[in-house]
Amino acid sequence: MRILFRHIKSLVGIGQPDAPLRGDELAMLPSLENAWLLIEDECIHSYGREEEQAPPASDRILNCSNRFILPSFCDSHTHLVFAGSREAEFVDKIKGKTYAEIAAKGGGIHASAGKLAAMPEEQLFRESMIKLDKIAAAGTGAIEIKSGYGLTVDAELKMLRVIKQLKIHHRLPIKATFLGAHAIPPEFKEDREAYIRLLIKDILPVIREEKLADYVDVFCEKGFFTPEETIRICEAGKSIGLIPKIHANQLNVSGGVQAGIQVGALSVDHLESMDEEAITALAASSTIGTLLPGAAYFLRMPYPPARELMKAGAALALASDYNPGSSPSFNMQQVFSMACIQLRMLPEEALQATTINGAFAMQLEKQAGSIYPGKWANLLLTRTIPSLAYLPYAFGESCIEQVYLKGSPIK
Repeated sequence: MRILFRHIKSLVGIGQPDAPLRGDELAMLPSLENAWLLIEDECIHSYGREEEQAPPASDRILNCSNRFILPSFCDSHTHLVFAGSREAEFVDKIKGKTYAEIAAKGGGIHASAGKLAAMPEEQLFRESMIKLDKIAAAGTGAIEIKSGYGLTVDAELKMLRVIKQLKIHHRLPIKATFLGAHAIPPEFKEDREAYIRLLIKDILPVIREEKLADYVDVFCEKGFFTPEETIRICEAGKSIGLIPKIHANQLNVSGGVQAGIQVGALSVDHLESMDEEAITALAASSTIGTLLPGAAYFLRMPYPPARELMKAGAALALASDYNPGSSPSFNMQQVFSMACIQLRMLPEEALQATTINGAFAMQLEKQAGSIYPGKWANLLLTRTIPSLAYLPYAFGESCIEQVYLKGSPIK
């Protein structure tokens, strides 16, 4: 099936960069005005300007006058597989309790772990499929999903097996991350070394045997895992082929950025708490800094210093951090808007951080994140809007008319 989109006001995010975009490169958004785009089956076939080149033959033609076509969002940091919500903690936060205080009283990650342990695997799979359908319909065209709400051998493996089944049964491209080092379970509070050994000796071998994950992640933070423990767990993951992705510098300047760089992490994520040393180190590395403004918004925390990071030359991505406790939203359009409003990123910068750099942060840059021949036709067709900047500006308005996932409309 060949579908031809004609008279597109602007075809945005074309081309295929060789590496994640850094610093000023994020503002250089390649686009074609008055364009056509041909997709064939699941993939992008070709594109051009209406006045310069006659479009190829097609089976169906769509007139896209006054509308934009963008690549779908690439959400490189989520905790989508979870059981139940945590709105009671939301109320506690309104009353003034901190993230750390809630966690210390058995809430937070431990509360989610208890609910997940009690939920049958088949039910967890069904509920996760429903979430994935909603996420795809909202405009996300590729996603990473972490474990980490299990914190036992059985529950962590249950999460990872659910993610593996989601990969098989859903059209949305998915990457899986092992985040057993999300927190120290209460029963290991006096013997954290025993829990780290459990992660390395008991869970990693099963992950290798069943091919359950692409990445290994650690929450490197005061009260959770130290930089030294982070490095040790990541090196163990690397020994079975898992690439590190680190939760770094969310609550404190924790050393997580430097630990991630040391182990060759694909990305270090959060970065709300950054000093000059961490900014300089990240900018000088090949590691991507993934910013999660939804978490800072929900927790009423300072936002990551996006402009300082870009000025230093860092490669930045944006993701949702979708989870039940600190960012219960998968809406990447809102992330796009938050990045402009709160992180002071230009619309062009924020769009590229939510698309092509997000794809790089999942090693999916050859398949997703931009509009280029041979890549999946994961696309967003906007409604009639005056400019690209209108998308983040009109933060409460749905500006997406149609979502395409691998060439098929889904909304």
